[in-house]
Amino acid sequence: MLLPPRQQYLDALGIDLWVSRTSAPAAGQPLAAAAIRARAPAPPEASANAAPVAVPPAVQLPQSAPAAGPDAPLWQALREEVLTCTRCPLHLTRTQGVFGVGPQLADWLVVGEAPGAEEDRRGEPFVGAAGQLLDAMLKAIGLDRTSNVYIANVLKSRPPGNRDPKPDEVSACMPYLQRQIELLRPKIMLAVGRIAAQSLLGTDAPLGRLRSQVHHFGAIPLVVTYHPAYLLRSPGEKRKAWEDLKFARGVYQQLAHGTISDGQRA
Repeated sequence: MLLPPRQQYLDALGIDLWVSRTSAPAAGQPLAAAAIRARAPAPPEASANAAPVAVPPAVQLPQSAPAAGPDAPLWQALREEVLTCTRCPLHLTRTQGVFGVGPQLADWLVVGEAPGAEEDRRGEPFVGAAGQLLDAMLKAIGLDRTSNVYIANVLKSRPPGNRDPKPDEVSACMPYLQRQIELLRPKIMLAVGRIAAQSLLGTDAPLGRLRSQVHHFGAIPLVVTYHPAYLLRSPGEKRKAWEDLKFARGVYQQLAHGTISDGQRA
């Protein structure tokens, strides 16, 4: 049975949605299936003359298209700097610099720690298994890297063996991210993972203490959650990540009404 898209994304997060049952499930029908069916809209009746609906093939998400508008030359110049950067020794072992992906007028900015092997090969952040989970997480709250969220990393070059970034590497690369933020002017930032959160907030506090509250990067509200690679290793934490995403969405919605606060969520 095909599930509604949002349900598919929540399934990827391991999140169950419970709905009121208007009737008991049919004999032999799993309760979960009955619950999903209860919340799904009834499909429209097919016309006898209706043409079959073609299912589009999966497409590879491209890197950001060239920026339009007055900031386009600045974006392009910054991209060229990243791709040719030699500020730290990582340029000797990387395949290429990984700049970022997404519309360059997005309200949301997601920041990870560094490219992995697949990102280094393809030149785009979050494209491996962790990237697929991140896409599902974002789509569950209405975000998509092709339309309304920009994704970048603190480091633009892959550390060998996917080791943690060194402090001097973060210091060398952070100015690039800061300039991306200045050009993007996001309304909210989501830091995924301990290293991204600590680098952006200038703290060594553990991720568990940074979750569930609104921080700021400059004047921009920032929310912290788990890195999707960690969630793949620890699927039991996916529910906490879902709470973080709902919290971030709530912060963004409050921004539109001018009621954001710095307090912890209830």
